[in-house]
Amino acid sequence: MTGLIVLGIVAFVMFLLVARSVRIIPQSRVGIIQRFGKYHRTAESGLTFVVPVMDRMLPKTDMREQVISFQPQAVITHDNVGMQISTVVYYRIVEARSAEYEVANFVLALEQITQTNLRNVIGSMTLDQTLVSRDDINAKLREILDEVTGGWGVRITRVELKEITPPRDIQQAMEKQMQAERTRRAAILTAEGEKRSAILKAEGQKESEILKAEGDQRSQVLRAEGEADAYQKVQQAQITMAGALFERLDESELSPEALRYLYLRTLPEMAKGDANKLFVIPSELQDLAGVVGALAGGASMASEKNENNAGERKSLQNRDDIARRELGR
Repeated sequence: MTGLIVLGIVAFVMFLLVARSVRIIPQSRVGIIQRFGKYHRTAESGLTFVVPVMDRMLPKTDMREQVISFQPQAVITHDNVGMQISTVVYYRIVEARSAEYEVANFVLALEQITQTNLRNVIGSMTLDQTLVSRDDINAKLREILDEVTGGWGVRITRVELKEITPPRDIQQAMEKQMQAERTRRAAILTAEGEKRSAILKAEGQKESEILKAEGDQRSQVLRAEGEADAYQKVQQAQITMAGALFERLDESELSPEALRYLYLRTLPEMAKGDANKLFVIPSELQDLAGVVGALAGGASMASEKNENNAGERKSLQNRDDIARRELGR
């Protein structure tokens, strides 16, 4: 019975020793193992063993990227404008031994070094530069902090200015300036819109007038072509009529003077109508004054020699009647 109790005690002690000797380290974490209070080794993630009583594992170190947000702090720009700026720092532990032994309180040390260098960077810039140069400020702070924390086994991956809060009067002045700038832009856009509208309106009116003028010109051209065509048709009709008349008169036995007389009497008939503006004068009637004179002379001789030339006048009258009958046909 006593043997069983001793065996149980030994088994329990062995279990405790094994339990204290075996350590499981999660992924992305490492463990610093000390032997008799001194650094012995760095245990990676997974299963590891330690010697009870001799070895001790410190709290596991997280190797993932971490972020720390610092409260707003007062800074003064180069043009003596006070403001509040809050920062956010992203970092990663690259060497667990240095992070554990080189700095006592890494978070506090990082906060203090960040505030100090932020004051230095902002103090060399004006207010306007501070507001528009966030990327430059972030890059400068990251470079400075990374250089300082490199000895601590920490790498600064990113620094961001979370919020910049200028004084209330500066904010009001900035709001007024922004409102004035927006008003100016609105006025410029309105003026450009009105200018564009006026240009488009003028161009539209110009094109309308050009099209109207082209339409009037085309209408006049068509009207002139129509009138010319009508004149040609009338002239052709007159020529045809005159030719037919002369053909009929040529078949008759009238004298040339009688033919000219009949053509002159036919001209008023040919002139009837609004479109008749042109008359065809045969070459035989070019000497119109001579013909009229001959007719007038013949009439005076007929009055003086009425009795002697009665037979001749009768013959001319008969020819006139024959010509009229021909025209009546």
